[in-house]
Amino acid sequence: MGDKMKKKVVIGMSGGVDSSVAAYLLKKQGYDVVGVTMQIWQDDEYYEGMESGCCSLSAVDDARMVADKLDIPYYVMNFKEEFKKNVIDYFISEYTKGRTPNPCIACNKFIKFDELLKKSMALGADYVATGHYAICDKVNNRYVLKKSQDDRKDQTYALYGLNQYQLAHTLMPCGEYKKTEIREIAKKIGLSVHNKRDSEEICFIPDNNHGAYINRKLNGKLGEGNFVDKNGNVLGKHKGIFYYTIGQRKGLGISFGTPKYVIDINPLNNTVVLGDERDLFKDEFIVNDINFMPFETLDKPIDVQCKIRYSAKPKEALVSPYKDGKVKVKFKEPQRAITKGQSAVFYDGNTMVGGGIIDRIL
Repeated sequence: MGDKMKKKVVIGMSGGVDSSVAAYLLKKQGYDVVGVTMQIWQDDEYYEGMESGCCSLSAVDDARMVADKLDIPYYVMNFKEEFKKNVIDYFISEYTKGRTPNPCIACNKFIKFDELLKKSMALGADYVATGHYAICDKVNNRYVLKKSQDDRKDQTYALYGLNQYQLAHTLMPCGEYKKTEIREIAKKIGLSVHNKRDSEEICFIPDNNHGAYINRKLNGKLGEGNFVDKNGNVLGKHKGIFYYTIGQRKGLGISFGTPKYVIDINPLNNTVVLGDERDLFKDEFIVNDINFMPFETLDKPIDVQCKIRYSAKPKEALVSPYKDGKVKVKFKEPQRAITKGQSAVFYDGNTMVGGGIIDRIL
């Protein structure tokens, strides 16, 4: 405990129950805790009236109130430019390429565990901390992430991009608890955020209408195109490729005698390809932007359980080295709606092996 008294940790506080209790737990463990809310909202007028989410202006009020209650220093740090470049611009760019990005993964990789870590270390901190549900462990002299105690809340999927330096300077105390326990702790110590609902929308798109958001940002430049079938026959008009994602059935604005699904998006000729549900099942794809935790690079095929989206269940797969630092993933059984731009994350039981961005479906 003695050495912890000297260790300073900067915790990212969103005003939610998880980061609030994480701050409390760290202080209780003897760390010198400093609370920080990252200012990432881009346009105050646009975000006025937002009631939740780590971008909301009310999040600052909640976080400051918690910091006062816990008697820890509290600051707001400006990350507007970094967030716009690494998260918002990336998000828009990926959708215009017919891909479906995960902005939370980009935020974790480039903002919370990179820019915030850099600023924190410059201020003399030893660690950054968050309210994520994950467990950081050291195995064979390498830092790895393991699934949290609460399987339903586990957030390791969104953290696969962390490198060894970042992991060595990161604390995630909530990983050892279940969500119900975290809420109980918050209530017990008198935090009013104990029953604050979880934010599930994209933090910078409060109405969750990503298509309208991108259209507004692009000033309507990428407009209508054609819905086509697998043979290229025109079936109707779409609003813009960024309104759609692989596997989508609702909201197409076009009806057929049988259900049709988005099975491909082609930015080169501005078309959205529709097909039957069976067309969505694939078993092999290429992944780039790879990061592994237990080892630096993959030099032979390994068996893993693979998740292809945050809400997916891990499924048995073989991951093999591929050219240019990429890997090839082959599922034992075909999976529905493997989507370019989403992340494929690999597990060995409860240990996260690594992950990357789905680049191409074979």
